[in-house]
Amino acid sequence: MDATVFPPGFFDRADPSPDADFYSWPRLVTHIDDAAIAVVGALYDELGIGGAVLDLMSSWVSHFRETPRHLTVLGMNAEELAQNRQARAAVVHDLNLTPGLPFAAASFDAVVCCASVDYLTRPIEVFADVARVLRPGGPFVCTFSNRCFPTRAIRGWLSTTDEQHLDLVAAYFRAAGGWGEPVAVRRTPTSHPGDPVFAVWAHRSA
Repeated sequence: MDATVFPPGFFDRADPSPDADFYSWPRLVTHIDDAAIAVVGALYDELGIGGAVLDLMSSWVSHFRETPRHLTVLGMNAEELAQNRQARAAVVHDLNLTPGLPFAAASFDAVVCCASVDYLTRPIEVFADVARVLRPGGPFVCTFSNRCFPTRAIRGWLSTTDEQHLDLVAAYFRAAGGWGEPVAVRRTPTSHPGDPVFAVWAHRSA
């Protein structure tokens, strides 16, 4: 599978203005509720996320129950990143403008991305470069809910269902190459009263 399976306009957005403009002021809020945050943290524990970790498209909070030994946060707003108490390093970087990550190969033991994968306009390039910066066998974990800034999410995300988002993110992994077979699951029951949590992850191929 490759990028050609996605129809024209799939990665367009209602608001095509630069991300730097939209994220120019800090939003010191959480984008999923407390119960969903707990589910994300539990998944990180379950998968043994630790060591040198990159939190991709991060903000003023990361959702680890136990702070990794060295957490690097990458996002769009310097003030938000500076408020992240779990972070040891912060990098401002626009992945939609430059999908290549500003890190050496095999720099991290794990990479996570929470509630942000829907904003990627060049996800396959990003997923390919995440594989480059991960050590062999390292996981990349994408978690998301049903909330977003609709003008910033890609049209393909907005036109598909929550369950289809699992298939979409799994398709990113397969199209990027360098990954084992992705796992795609709903982490909250359908009866869950709060924000649902969905997760897709894969390990970098050896």
